[in-house]
Amino acid sequence: MLRLEKRPNPSRFWIYGTPFLAVALTMIAGGIMFALLGKDPVAAIKLIFLDPLFNGDVASYSRPQILVKAAPLVLISIGLSLGFRAGVWNIGAEGQYVMGAIFGAATGLAFYPTESRLVFPLMVLAGAFGGFIWAMIPAILKTRFRTSEILVSLLLVYVAKQILASAALSFLKNPEGAGFPGSRNLAQIPAMANGELIAGTGLHWGGVAAFLAVGAAYVLLQRHILGFQIKLAGQAPRAARFAGVNPDRLVVLCMGLSGALAGLAGLFEVTGPAGQITIDFGVGYGFTAIIVAFLGRLNPLGILFAGLLMALTYIGGELAQFMLGLPAAAIQAFQGMLLFFLLAVDLLSNYRVRLIGWGAR
Repeated sequence: MLRLEKRPNPSRFWIYGTPFLAVALTMIAGGIMFALLGKDPVAAIKLIFLDPLFNGDVASYSRPQILVKAAPLVLISIGLSLGFRAGVWNIGAEGQYVMGAIFGAATGLAFYPTESRLVFPLMVLAGAFGGFIWAMIPAILKTRFRTSEILVSLLLVYVAKQILASAALSFLKNPEGAGFPGSRNLAQIPAMANGELIAGTGLHWGGVAAFLAVGAAYVLLQRHILGFQIKLAGQAPRAARFAGVNPDRLVVLCMGLSGALAGLAGLFEVTGPAGQITIDFGVGYGFTAIIVAFLGRLNPLGILFAGLLMALTYIGGELAQFMLGLPAAAIQAFQGMLLFFLLAVDLLSNYRVRLIGWGAR
């Protein structure tokens, strides 16, 4: 008979080991799911995790795309992780991502057809501001009226998507688009282009911002008093109050930072890989970033590697759909298994499994 026994102190081995165990369990469970769908599980797992990196026929295309997919995930996850560490649960990063794209695109298109190099920096500021003010709505409601930031931020995602549809169909619609929904192609405008900085790598300004965010978050958490306050507020809220930490100010700060980073991710996506505002611009990066944040143990360096891993499953999943005929829903379920197993095995950090006799109580 098995029994869970609380550890006197969290296990450092399992704190860092559970993500690897979660990935292994995801491969096993995913393989079973693929087999039930009538596909070769070994071939599917190989296509998802190995071929995008090592198969010469597809790796030349897939490797740069991993950085393209990872950039928004890492940017959003870094912002979310700061809030999660402080006990501030921003679940609406998808809406902030969308609003950042809308604000940034609207700023750039307002200056069309100018080719001034000052336009793109203005778009970056506008994108960050768009995500910031969208995150301020649940932050202010939380601090003023004690509403749930979880529910408010999540519901605002659907409001943002309605605004996105309106933008693509009306106020940002391309007047030369022959009636089709969507804005002008921003990536083709020289002053707004956000293409590769180093040819063949997939690295664009969004990737640069992601690496900078990882470094800044690491320094903040390890070397700055604010990072100490964030960690203290999440681990011991009462002790944080005695130490002079203002919980309302921390809510506003964490929500604002996560919103601004999500907005930046949206801006870099709309000026780079996506290229324009469309009805289906939101692709779930804000929700997937939650998985990345926890898979990376809310640690900036861990998030960087988790973002690359999740991007790998995106690219590999597309290959599996194309080459094996796997449905998109199966790939999404496979990605969701990562969070499920991570949360399931995370209890090993605080509990140990004991084998006891059947007669024991």
